[in-house]
Amino acid sequence: MCGRSSLHDAPVSFLERFSLPPVVPGFTPRYNIAPSQEQLTIFAGDEGRPVLKALRWGLVPAWARDRSIGARMINTRSDTLATKDSWELLLRKRRCLVLADGYYEWTSTDKSRTPMFFHLSGHRPFALAGIWDRWTGDGDSMETCSIITTEPSPLAAKTHHRMPVVLTLDAAEEWIDDSTRTRRAVELMAPYEAADLECYEVSRYVNSPANDSPECIKPV
Repeated sequence: MCGRSSLHDAPVSFLERFSLPPVVPGFTPRYNIAPSQEQLTIFAGDEGRPVLKALRWGLVPAWARDRSIGARMINTRSDTLATKDSWELLLRKRRCLVLADGYYEWTSTDKSRTPMFFHLSGHRPFALAGIWDRWTGDGDSMETCSIITTEPSPLAAKTHHRMPVVLTLDAAEEWIDDSTRTRRAVELMAPYEAADLECYEVSRYVNSPANDSPECIKPV
């Protein structure tokens, strides 16, 4: 799974690729983004052009009876999207990029659970494949997202049996392109096995969502 992420530098390379302004108004470095908080995302807007927007992390699908489902929908399995008809529309028309420069995973081998920080070499920004939707209920409207997980790469498997779908710039462009067919989208939901994915142990300081500072990503 993917339960925390970071975005402490503006993802300029992604913004430029999608012809978005390189300066994000009000951007604040984040080192410990937790569920129910906002994720900076890119998706195809109503006119098919890339839109940069902060979405609440925890998917509330349009068909949901109430918003409480969002707490259980921070991640969506790639096989669920690929095989269940009820999710077909989101995979086809509601794909998004969750911008990040790292994510956390916890070992599950003992009771103490050790947090590990995954990132690309040089702490370059990357995108996590996601889906989003717009829910209207109780006289209110909200836009939310979920991060897609897949089978782990050999590196990720040392920590957890799932990993988020990490996308390079080229793959990210395909992911949010409305013309990308569902079959190709399924192919993109693959483990990231490139050698530039790295990880190291961090302190349990990151365990608390209240902690959001450079200390979170400091190696032990």
